[in-house]
Amino acid sequence: MDKYIWLIPLLPLAGFIINGIGRNTLPKAAIGFIGSVLVLISFGLSVAAFLQIKSTGHQIDVTLFNWFSAGSVNVSFAFLIDQLSSIMLLIITGVGFLIHLYSVGYMKDDAGFGKFFAYLNLFIFFMLLLVLGSNYLIMFIGWEGVGLCSYLLIGFWYTNPDYADAAKKAFIMNRIGDLGFIIAIFLIMIVFGSANYADVFKLAGTHEYSGTPYVLITMLLFVGAVGKSAQLPLFTWLPDAMAGPTPVSALIHAATMVTAGIYMIARSNILFTLAPVTLHVIAIVGLTTAVIAALIALSQTDIKKVLAYSTVSQLGYMFLGLGVGAYTGAFFHVLTHAFFKALLFLGAGSVIHAASGEQDMRKMGGLKGKLPITFATMMIGTLAISGIPPFAGFFSKDEILAHAFMQSTTMYVIGVITAMFTAFYMFRMMYLTFYGKFRGTHDQEHHLHESPVSMTIPLIVLAVLSIAGGFIGVPESLGGHHWLEHFLAPVFERSSALMVQTPLSSSFEITLMCISVGGAILAIIYAYIKYVKNAHIPVADTEERPALVAISYHKFYLDELYDTIIRKPLDALSVFFYKVVDRLGIDGFVNGLGKGTIETSKGLRLLQTGNVGFYIFMMVVGIISILMYILVKA
Repeated sequence: MDKYIWLIPLLPLAGFIINGIGRNTLPKAAIGFIGSVLVLISFGLSVAAFLQIKSTGHQIDVTLFNWFSAGSVNVSFAFLIDQLSSIMLLIITGVGFLIHLYSVGYMKDDAGFGKFFAYLNLFIFFMLLLVLGSNYLIMFIGWEGVGLCSYLLIGFWYTNPDYADAAKKAFIMNRIGDLGFIIAIFLIMIVFGSANYADVFKLAGTHEYSGTPYVLITMLLFVGAVGKSAQLPLFTWLPDAMAGPTPVSALIHAATMVTAGIYMIARSNILFTLAPVTLHVIAIVGLTTAVIAALIALSQTDIKKVLAYSTVSQLGYMFLGLGVGAYTGAFFHVLTHAFFKALLFLGAGSVIHAASGEQDMRKMGGLKGKLPITFATMMIGTLAISGIPPFAGFFSKDEILAHAFMQSTTMYVIGVITAMFTAFYMFRMMYLTFYGKFRGTHDQEHHLHESPVSMTIPLIVLAVLSIAGGFIGVPESLGGHHWLEHFLAPVFERSSALMVQTPLSSSFEITLMCISVGGAILAIIYAYIKYVKNAHIPVADTEERPALVAISYHKFYLDELYDTIIRKPLDALSVFFYKVVDRLGIDGFVNGLGKGTIETSKGLRLLQTGNVGFYIFMMVVGIISILMYILVKA
């Protein structure tokens, strides 16, 4: 595979170029075929690379060319495929292909069909570059590239000012995190003299580098992850990003881009293990994000907003896993989350497609019989995210909770409560959407229909993965061998040696699982009683809500808070600099020089009268002045 690795990212880039140039000339069928098939071929190559890694146990290193040299620093444009990146390749290209296929049906009537597929292909290229790079600089190119594509795709329908604002918000908030990331890269190059993973990780923790500021470096790396993976305080861009087409939400804001921060920390695991303070901060931030996002999701009425806050909450779970040293568990949740969250977003897109663009769950209901495939697949995804066995989310979430218990009982309890919230708001979404009577317009009801095959096939495939995906990580307490843990062991080998933890007994681990599953089932039952048996419908936006519900519905007023303490002061400071420093200070000085020159010129111009007698008089005055000067000097 060494000779063909470069084709994995190149093929989607070729799709971007072809579809970008031919977006207005090629038939939609050709654009959809080119965009999807090239990603499918990349998936095939990724499978071949994965199988080679699995069979040989050796990573694949491919140096394409020497990028640049600066002093003692030499950076090559090289790719690295190991156990970690090989699984990421499968997620990006596999789930990416399914979403491309789904988009053929979802976007078929959109005037920007060609442009949309070009952007999707470009995103796949940059995401592949991010995970394939063998050094932090190539990762950063992919990191910035997916940020650009996110901006383009969130604002795809840019004629709507709100959508354009959402794109700008995502772009700007990501730049805040990216600043921390690039400073961390500079520090790594200064301290270790290289940006290559192999060089940095080999030197990290050695006696020669015992005084390395690991906490500073990892904190800055974490700042980058906070922006990209939507953690507190930089998570508010992600729910607004739902302005983009639903396939964008599934690909970028559920399965791939937002997990880039988790991948970066997992890739740099030895640096973080050497900075336990940073790990503790990561765990606290992740858990806090998970709780707050779950509380917000409890009261949302837009089906995509529920899934958006659910994504933020699940990302918080992943960071909790990283923070308590469960690197494998966190990455396991990245994998399972890609399956069930992409499924849920695409299912929501199928519902929106059937309901003539309606996203408000208060205007849905009774869709179970009209959309049987969408309902069945979304129910599987909902069971998976709720942590119900034997679905995929159960295994990955409970592994994180078990490690959280070993670190802190408080973290475990909060994690279980958050899992209960998750089960409640997800089944609330299902019950409001698919159960009861249809609450939309008669015209919407008349047009309700199941989505075309190009949209339902990806749903079915992702549903199967949401069922079977968890079995690659069955713990020993349940009679499994946790294949994923053994497969990823070489990546986390040094960190595992440094973070020795006393494992839980099998019986106690099963007890913890029963507690979390039992809590989730109770939450599901309560949601059923409230929204099916009692047929409760959330109140209209114009009606008053109870205080706690209003706080949740208005997202803890975080946007308003940021607006008050950040945007308005910055705007006032900008106005001050504009009116006082710029207009009165700089412009006043420059314009004052100009006006002074003009006024002086006006005064001197009065001496030019055109009168010969006046000129003779001035000559006499001049001669007398010169003679007096000479006499005085003598």
